Amino acid sequence: MGPGGIATIIAASSLAVIAVAVAYTVIRASRLIDEITKTLSMINSPLKSLSNAGKSIENLTKKVSSATESFLDENPMAMKAAAAIVTAAKLKKKGKKKSKAKE
Repeated sequence: MGPGGIATIIAASSLAVIAVAVAYTVIRASRLIDEITKTLSMINSPLKSLSNAGKSIENLTKKVSSATESFLDENPMAMKAAAAIVTAAKLKKKGKKKSKAKE
C-alpha cells in the first residue's frame, strides 16, 4: 500500500467521523425541537382557555347591553327614574361636602 492508499483511508475515516457528528447533531436538534413543541403546546392550552373565557364575557356583555337597551326603550319611565336617582345621589354628595366644610 502506497502513500495514496493511506491518504485515502485517512480521508475516508475523517469523512465517516464528520458524518457521525452531523447525524448526532441532527438527532439532538430534532429532540430539542420536539421538547420546544411540547412546551409551547403546554403554554398555549391555558391561553386558549383565557381566550374562550374572554369571548364568553364579551358575549355576556353584549347580551346584558342589548337587554338593558331594549328595557329602557320599552320603559321610558325607567330611564327617568334612573336619572332622578343619579341626580339625588349627586345632590346628597354635595350636601355632605357642604356640611363638612362648615365644620
